[in-house]
Amino acid sequence: MSTDHTRFERHGAIAVLTFNRPEARNAMTWDMYGSLADTCALVDADPDIRVLILRGAGDRAFVAGTDIAQFEHVRTKADALAYEHRMDEVLDRLERMRKVTIAEVHGVAAGGGCAIALTCDLRIVTPDATFGIPIARTLGNCLSAANYARLVDLLGPGVTKDLLLTARFMDATEALARGIVTHIEPAETIARATTEYAERIASNAPLTLYATKEMTRRIAATRRLPPGLDEDLIAMCYTSRDFREGVAAFLEKRRPKWTGA
Repeated sequence: MSTDHTRFERHGAIAVLTFNRPEARNAMTWDMYGSLADTCALVDADPDIRVLILRGAGDRAFVAGTDIAQFEHVRTKADALAYEHRMDEVLDRLERMRKVTIAEVHGVAAGGGCAIALTCDLRIVTPDATFGIPIARTLGNCLSAANYARLVDLLGPGVTKDLLLTARFMDATEALARGIVTHIEPAETIARATTEYAERIASNAPLTLYATKEMTRRIAATRRLPPGLDEDLIAMCYTSRDFREGVAAFLEKRRPKWTGA
């Protein structure tokens, strides 16, 4: 299941998928998203695996979002919807896993990386970990309804709007206080601490673990929009001149000039 930019390992009842692109702060390519979905299927199909840990290579980032170069070809409504639908498919697969998922966050979890971390069941982080989706400052796009719903479930509507409208990042201390993360661990010991935590979970009754995950997911699902009710907003943002300016500015390492069109 390992690829050029992901590494899969198995240690007894614990599986680990590492996003392995440290030179780009583990920014996600489509192949990496595909590897995540494939890993979810592989782990779910193995009755001996109880917990999946996701981590980023290096000490700078868990995942610093989607590789922005992939947005250069997003021009039409169909392109925009295809991107968000693909993201929804991957994150929905992660959310629906029978096995417990833990995000081990060392450094920044931004954009798609933040979405991956927050879709996991649990999060263990280093003191320098940060969470944010700064698209109002960087690209000028938006999220799917499902991803907005996950944020509202975890943070509440007020904090969700604060985080997205200001394009700020939430640090580890605030995330712990808000119940978003389970533990803060020093960088030197986070891998061991996460493994020990995973082993404690893996020793418990598998059906109870699954029932707890699935019941929580079903409750949250009742608050999701019906399919398609977010498409007008996705198309509005992704087909705008502002979005094309945001992508160009990001790749050219300059501040975007927003016009609202």
